[in-house]
Amino acid sequence: MKNIKSNNQVFDTVKGIFTAYLEKNGHRKTPERFSILKEIYQTEDHFDVESLYIQMKNNKYRVSRATLYNTIELLLQCGLVIKHQFGKNVAQFEKSYKYKQHDHLICGKCGEVFEFCDPRLQEIQSSIENLMGFAVTHRSLVLYGVCKNCKSSE
Repeated sequence: MKNIKSNNQVFDTVKGIFTAYLEKNGHRKTPERFSILKEIYQTEDHFDVESLYIQMKNNKYRVSRATLYNTIELLLQCGLVIKHQFGKNVAQFEKSYKYKQHDHLICGKCGEVFEFCDPRLQEIQSSIENLMGFAVTHRSLVLYGVCKNCKSSE
């Protein structure tokens, strides 16, 4: 019950941020855009636009690919979604509001994306910021290799 309430609070907040962004920049506030936002914030994993499109079609949303691409672009611009290019041709996305800093492991065989968090990386980042007088706004560390499932099947 608490998790559902928390998810609703997060969605209400991101909806408010998105609404303010759309108003400030003269974009229309359409039901389709908010449906896309809701679907993204209910998704736990990374996603690509095509899989999100199929997921929305399966959930009976009437959204075109063009609307999906345009809305993803708006969500990127207002900081509610992050784009990753994990060495494949297809860009991957993930929600970014209220989600802890993490980094990624990518299996070169199966393509699986694994998230990890190591506090030592934050310490290194802080040290570099202090040393260089640099304010890091975000970071992306991606390590490539072979996951344990693919290693065991060799």
